[in-house]
Amino acid sequence: MAPSSNIIITISDHTTSSTPRPHILYTVQVVRDGKETVIQRRYSEFVALHETLSDPFNLPPKRLFVTTFVPSAWLDDALIAERKAGLTTYLCDLLASKFKYSEVLTEFLSPEPREYPCFFDVEDALPSTLFRKVPLASNQEVSTAAAIIAAAYYPSWSAGTTPPEKLDFSKFDILFYAFATPNSSSGLSWDSGSQAVLKRLADSARSSGYGTKVVLSIGGWGGCYWFSQACSTAANRTTFCNALVSAVNTYGLEGIDLDWEYPNSPGAGNPYSAADAANLLSLITLLRTALGPCKIISAAVAHLPWLGSNGKPLTDVSAYAAQMNFVNIMNYDVWGASSTPGPNAPLGNLCGTSKQPQASAQAALAQWKAAKFPASQLLLGLPLYGYVSQSTKTALTGSLMPSDDMVLLQNIERPGDHGGHFLNGAHPVSKKQPNQNNEAGLAPANLQSWWGQQIPFSAIVKSGALVKKSDGTYGEGGGFTMGWDNCSDTPYLFNVAQKTVVTYDDTWSLTDKAKFAKQSGMAGCFTWSLDQDDGLTLHNAIRKALGL
Repeated sequence: MAPSSNIIITISDHTTSSTPRPHILYTVQVVRDGKETVIQRRYSEFVALHETLSDPFNLPPKRLFVTTFVPSAWLDDALIAERKAGLTTYLCDLLASKFKYSEVLTEFLSPEPREYPCFFDVEDALPSTLFRKVPLASNQEVSTAAAIIAAAYYPSWSAGTTPPEKLDFSKFDILFYAFATPNSSSGLSWDSGSQAVLKRLADSARSSGYGTKVVLSIGGWGGCYWFSQACSTAANRTTFCNALVSAVNTYGLEGIDLDWEYPNSPGAGNPYSAADAANLLSLITLLRTALGPCKIISAAVAHLPWLGSNGKPLTDVSAYAAQMNFVNIMNYDVWGASSTPGPNAPLGNLCGTSKQPQASAQAALAQWKAAKFPASQLLLGLPLYGYVSQSTKTALTGSLMPSDDMVLLQNIERPGDHGGHFLNGAHPVSKKQPNQNNEAGLAPANLQSWWGQQIPFSAIVKSGALVKKSDGTYGEGGGFTMGWDNCSDTPYLFNVAQKTVVTYDDTWSLTDKAKFAKQSGMAGCFTWSLDQDDGLTLHNAIRKALGL
């Protein structure tokens, strides 16, 4: 487009785009010598033009929202109207000056397609989509992973009780959809109906306007049998990578989560190889090339880094971090159902008495950082479930390694469940005085049918063993007594007469872990799994602790 003095500029319209997050594109009508062209530009592109030209003219001001972002349509409309008028005036001022001959301005007004990077300036966003309470510098460009993340796993089997169309997407930056699994042909296998649920979830997320990213999780505790083979050769990795990319493209997803439990380890009885960790890196590198720089690549991991060819945790995983967005630390299933119950998801070795100190949130952060994986790419996993033990204990106990009768069971109705850390033990504990807030007149609760199983938080509440209070926290009920394990920061319930102990996480313990993640500079938190919450009570507590 050659410069010309006969140009008319108007900006009377706009549109929105959802990639990488919801933002505004201003429609610029350029009439040159009677010929009209239409271009779309972000506000930040006008800012860049202004800074490049160092021109004396004024842009409509930036609007930094450093407190609560109010999701109101009038705020959107007022800002957009102000900017349409101001941007039109700015371009007209340029075209009436010496800058009309600038090649930079000519390129800016060119109708040629433009490629946008993975990041966007916060000033490009719709105010009603900026629901965070995070102070942002007025000239800061924010990457899709820059702000702290609130994520969750959404299992395919939860669609009946928690349909995608009913989700409040404003609560979630990322939803990891679980699961598709590798198969013997290095392709993907799907449970019956799971592809239809994935489509519903992805469509609902896009239409929500909140920019929630849906990422497909591959594997799971019971779905890793063919992982080692799928990564074992260059040919298999190419086939497997193509299947993953095809799924991303077919459903319009934002990336892939590799939930391989675990490389060079049998996990749930899977084949494995000493070359697994190296082959995983080759797959991730291939996948990054195929997906491009803007898609998410993550992996669900144990407290310690992947096992290398020598059977020991890798000491340098920086090459993985260079290709990935996140690793999701599964800080749960540390101690399952047992006659000597222990914490499911310890915050740390808080009393210094643990015989297995590597199995906690604090230890996992230190171990992955020591292996050169940045804290800013680590998501801390938070369980929304507990374990029910047949036990008469009134305090949590543990030993060097799990006792013989200890069981770590997935919910038998959900064979793809996410659990499975057999490398971790528990430790002796102390407890606070039991909560004395039992509600009078409540019918007795009985959880004996759950002995030896995982139990969703919502099921504990439904049973009456936990009672939601007016302040949004939970107290004991139904004949159960609440205790607190100070050494792992874990609540638990016990009923000696019923020989039942329930270890779980609640608003208090989840808040503590989320605050730890934030204060430690981690990327954020994720939950397993979204459907096990009591409504959104636990997720809301996590978000509040993260400062969202």
